[in-house]
Amino acid sequence: MAIRQGLFRTRTFINSFRQFSNTKFLEVTVNDDSGIATVTMKRPPVNSLNLELLTDFSDVLTDLKKNDAQGMILTSFSNKVFTAGLDIMEMYKPDEGRFKQFWSMLQEVWMQLYGSSFPTAAAINGHAPAGGCLLAMSCEYRVMVNKFTIGLNETQLGIAAPPWFIKAMLNTISRRDTELALTTGRLFKTDEALKIGLVDEVANDKEDALKKAEAFFDRFETIAPIARAYTKASLRGADIEDLKKNREKDLQTTLSAILQPKVQQGLEFYLAFLKNKKEESA
Repeated sequence: MAIRQGLFRTRTFINSFRQFSNTKFLEVTVNDDSGIATVTMKRPPVNSLNLELLTDFSDVLTDLKKNDAQGMILTSFSNKVFTAGLDIMEMYKPDEGRFKQFWSMLQEVWMQLYGSSFPTAAAINGHAPAGGCLLAMSCEYRVMVNKFTIGLNETQLGIAAPPWFIKAMLNTISRRDTELALTTGRLFKTDEALKIGLVDEVANDKEDALKKAEAFFDRFETIAPIARAYTKASLRGADIEDLKKNREKDLQTTLSAILQPKVQQGLEFYLAFLKNKKEESA
């Protein structure tokens, strides 16, 4: 195993961990020896992405950057759901002021994660629809536990995926597969996702997923961090700059779309479905 000198960070592999920047909805553990942070989403029951969780995530990403994290693994406390995506309650009959804060924070988190200077991996240990898929695609590497699903299924709720969601998928899989996936709102099973490149590896369980995600960072043992970060920025920077230039337009377009009566009706039906499903399982 090569050891980083000078430009490279010296690494040993003693299992020494410390707590770092924990928040209400995120648990952060950093391996002192490798500098790799594991960020665990913990908003029961399904890690729905609301304003507060996204704000926590933005703060954590900022702290990791300031403290020169050598990498980050994103995972879930649940063994069934990575994250169910955007919290429907942020979009159903929304308060306009709060919605603007919510959507602006989602934009911010995406730009931070998609463009992070440190390498990132997702250990997907449960279902990852919609916003869950977006977070996973925003990472550089994805390891997914078998027998779950992943995809941008917004059209099934009568919502079109925003341009930057689409660009994240185009950066991950082929244009043809992106078009078919988005227009049909398809959710891919783990083996299907692997076949089209939506995920990079399949794991048996969360422990296996974390182990494989950690191994991803070994690829950069002999790579100068500044060269790696510059190359990533060259590949992803245009997508981020495009959103920066159009943040307000994207916000207004999204708000206008979700306020459409048919969209609100679809969200109401979906909430009723979730309520009935919960009552049946009780």
